[in-house]
Amino acid sequence: MKKIELEIVALSHSITQTHSYAVVLGEINGLRRLPIVIGGFEAQAIAVALERMNPSRPLTHDLMKNFMIAANVDLHEIIINDLQEGIFFAKLVCSSANDTIEIDSRTSDALAMAVRFGCPIYTYEDILVQAGVMMDDDNKKLEPSSTFKGKTSVTTETGGTDNLKGMSIKELNELLNVVLEQEDYIKAISIRDELKRRD
Repeated sequence: MKKIELEIVALSHSITQTHSYAVVLGEINGLRRLPIVIGGFEAQAIAVALERMNPSRPLTHDLMKNFMIAANVDLHEIIINDLQEGIFFAKLVCSSANDTIEIDSRTSDALAMAVRFGCPIYTYEDILVQAGVMMDDDNKKLEPSSTFKGKTSVTTETGGTDNLKGMSIKELNELLNVVLEQEDYIKAISIRDELKRRD
């Protein structure tokens, strides 16, 4: 079965539903998007790696990467290979000097590892047909796929960026320090982006 390459195009969370996050994968050279609901910890792990932040201590996925490197195991690709009752399944395709193996993984963990290793993300046509969303050229949702490429964006759904727009630069810097201390890297990215926008 032919693999379709995807990239992470957005990571979002809802302020009203603090445990509800989504990572949106986009078809390379295509208009289909695959939204996947993930947990807060995994969303933070993906955001930290996407934004090349350096937490004071390694996160779990950093530890796993370090362990794999120490054991001379390389992560070649991840494949989102199944969808059952709304739950995505993935596997890590790894190799050592002697063997190539596939390791079962939660999709959110696989994505966090893919970002750290810089390896490609794949899925299959039938999964995009079942769960994909078709976008037009302006990144507007057209319809679920029966069947925004660009810089990765991190957004909040319920006016999170609007709240930041009403704050002064001093208030934004103070808030940035607070959320970094709390290790809330997703909010930190939004604040940093607002500060950059004002420069």
